[in-house]
Amino acid sequence: MMMLRVRSRDGLERVSVDGSDTTVSQLKTLIQDQLQIPIHNQTLSTDRNLLLAKSPEESLSFTDMTDPNLPISSLNLSHGSILYLAYEGKRTIRGGPAVTPAGSFGRKMTVDDLIARQMRVSRQEKSHCDSVSFDRDCANAFQHYVNESLAFAVKRGGFMYGSVSEGGEVEVNFVYEPPQQGMEDNLILMRDAEEEKRVDAIALGLGMRRVGFIFSQTVTQDKKEYTLSNVEVLLAAQLHAESELKEWVTAVVKLEMNEDGGADVHFEAFQMSDMCVRLFREGWFVTEIGPEDDPKLSKLKKEVVVGVKDLKQVDNDFFLVVVKILDHQGPLTCTFPIENRNVETTMRALKTHMDRARSLPFVKRISDFHLLLFVARFLDVGSDVPALAECVRLQSNVPEGYELLIDSMANTC
Repeated sequence: MMMLRVRSRDGLERVSVDGSDTTVSQLKTLIQDQLQIPIHNQTLSTDRNLLLAKSPEESLSFTDMTDPNLPISSLNLSHGSILYLAYEGKRTIRGGPAVTPAGSFGRKMTVDDLIARQMRVSRQEKSHCDSVSFDRDCANAFQHYVNESLAFAVKRGGFMYGSVSEGGEVEVNFVYEPPQQGMEDNLILMRDAEEEKRVDAIALGLGMRRVGFIFSQTVTQDKKEYTLSNVEVLLAAQLHAESELKEWVTAVVKLEMNEDGGADVHFEAFQMSDMCVRLFREGWFVTEIGPEDDPKLSKLKKEVVVGVKDLKQVDNDFFLVVVKILDHQGPLTCTFPIENRNVETTMRALKTHMDRARSLPFVKRISDFHLLLFVARFLDVGSDVPALAECVRLQSNVPEGYELLIDSMANTC
């Protein structure tokens, strides 16, 4: 007997199968029996992009599991593997905590009960963000650090900055990593208000804004049955609510096992659902999470309606809306040492950077967000910082005073 994990629009569920010689046809029958999804409504694939398909016709382009006689062993599916399921129609999801209906005989309905009856948690099918595109250099700098330096042993996070188009496409051009304490199962941001003012002043000059948050999951989390943990949902909902940007994106970097038994770095992007953000703003979430709590469930202070049940614990996947990921080459470089990491940035790092790019025009040499943030500590945040950043945005001549200041800083070491 082995267990497969099946991810659909309803979250992550388990299906028990007899063994690796089970065929696709037999697997579909087991899904029908155990998850109550008719065989003719099922589309299966080992490709996660199946869940991004916008129509039944688009789902049919995923053909790796269309042969009914194909054994699942030939798809490298083994105990604990994840496969993806798209289906048409509605279903009743089995399982979940025991339910105590509000308003049952012998119990009066309070105002809180009536409000709770109106709080319906369901899967949000469409995000406000059509796609998120990462600048290749800034994305690589983040994943390289969490992979090579941190070895995915502790969590790391950063605020994403860029732009949002009228059509809802988000473009990320740099990542600011605030002071933080990363642990195996938690990430504590020790935010510096003055530093964030400098970051926002640079973004203003560059014609950009804060558009989301990116964080890494640790290697131990790959073995657990959730997309985001309850702790991660709380942080993502908090930052989304704080932003007041409807296109706000939450991105996750993690290790996943590949077909050869090795591990690949993967990026995933989501939006927290409108209901999730509303529940957070209105204080419905239980924020004290203990070691005995199931990480794949978010606890609420009052019952909400999920399907036909009144629950105080909701599968985290109900709060996630998948966002398509793209990439691009943005206007900035990402070669200057990044702030708030293990090694403190010094004037020598500035000199090394400026010397290495000496053959380039001055504005090209400083077209790096992390360099601008380092220099911004010595400039007026209200005028000088956005003015210098605007030179970078326009790729125009940098005023002589700024050039002299930066060169003198570089030559102090």
